[in-house]
Amino acid sequence: MYSGYNYYDRETSSQGKEINDPNATWFQQEPHWMLIEDLLGGTYQMRKRHRRYLPQEPRELDESYDNRLARSVCPPFYLRLERMLAGMLTRKPVRLNETADSIREHLFDVDLQGNDLNVWTYETTRKMVRYGHVGVLIDAPTTGQNGRPYWVTYTPRDILGYRTEIVDGEVKLTQLRLQEKVSVPDGLYGEKIIDQVRLLTRGGFEIHQKGKNNKFIKVDEGNMSLPEIPFSVAYANRLNLLESRPPMADIAELNLKAYQIQSDLDNQLHISAVPMLAFYGFPQSSEEVTAGPGEAIAFPSDGRAEYIEPAGRSYDAQFKRLDVLSGQINELGLAAVLGQKLSAETAEAKRIDRSQGDSTMMVVAQQMQDMIDNCLQFHGQYLNAESGSCFVNRDFLSQRLEPQEIQALLQLYTSGSITQQTLLKQLHEGEVLGDEFDVEEEIESTQSGGMIEMAQPEKEEPEEEPEEENDE
Repeated sequence: MYSGYNYYDRETSSQGKEINDPNATWFQQEPHWMLIEDLLGGTYQMRKRHRRYLPQEPRELDESYDNRLARSVCPPFYLRLERMLAGMLTRKPVRLNETADSIREHLFDVDLQGNDLNVWTYETTRKMVRYGHVGVLIDAPTTGQNGRPYWVTYTPRDILGYRTEIVDGEVKLTQLRLQEKVSVPDGLYGEKIIDQVRLLTRGGFEIHQKGKNNKFIKVDEGNMSLPEIPFSVAYANRLNLLESRPPMADIAELNLKAYQIQSDLDNQLHISAVPMLAFYGFPQSSEEVTAGPGEAIAFPSDGRAEYIEPAGRSYDAQFKRLDVLSGQINELGLAAVLGQKLSAETAEAKRIDRSQGDSTMMVVAQQMQDMIDNCLQFHGQYLNAESGSCFVNRDFLSQRLEPQEIQALLQLYTSGSITQQTLLKQLHEGEVLGDEFDVEEEIESTQSGGMIEMAQPEKEEPEEEPEEENDE
């Protein structure tokens, strides 16, 4: 479809020799990440890749291609859909259940980067949808921050390799290599970013940093307080352990196609958008003829002039292609997020599509919930505190009741057709009442049909007048 596939054919013969060498699974997944990462970089990044995504025609001059590239704009279809999906998942905050206060306090800055649990969930969901899966390490430094645990997110690009063993009937990680970038001082005032690899084993860790000659040198090592590697993974489209495919890879390909068609259309419009004035019947030996405001042309006896411009039928075809692509992208996005299509379908087809679409979103939500539960468990082990559990939102679309619907419910309640419990439940599900609203607690606190019994003021007793003393 586009040039640049030779870039994907990376040399993998040296894998496994150095600590920073990715494993075979990493190389198999990389081609699926590259286009998505470039699309997220916007028009600037797509222009930077030039011929990889925008091929040069065989007879197109380099200068003409550069001009066409400078006019090309990449539409942000994929970016909008990724944000929409993550936003729908985190439309309601993550609810915690029976989690210790010491853990809850840390979740206001869960990653030591200023992000609370809900913001962290949004960003992590975007990465999971983008790459197909994501991993989280629960780390607790031995120095600084009083050893408080914090969560570090790693994309599949950062997970270089792993090894597993069956322990007590479960597959457990015994080795994990994670690629990181750290900032170190450079001179009096500057800083530089260097690569490092974190090697984790059951009960220990090593830190290797890139030194001279691009060789990685071990700079730190130590023991971990937990008996297993505190690493949890969530999948949006799992193929195997720490292997997946981006669930919106097809949308990324269609976004690329829209970029190419838009470039062709803009180039055609640029070349032929201005009509050309043609003269007929002028001898070739005549002087140059010009036309413009304040000028007059003396025509020969058989001469004439007219403007030439394209009929526009080719433009209409390109515009229709863009509309079709936009519709296809919306179809795929809605099918993945909402479980339904825009086009007309039979009731059975709609039922099947809805179940498939719901399962896609439900898998993302369930995987995220399971991962957060595991992270809470590791966090609790560090603090020796009750980890509890969480619940991730499944209401992907707004269910807020309209004013007329609320009025109808109130009329049913006042007429005795529904109970107070039913009324409060419907208002809560209709997002009229807050997420923290508890129907049972509200009913217990409001007895007598929902009316709060008001305490009657105490009557003041009249003061007794003192008895007059009799003079003897």
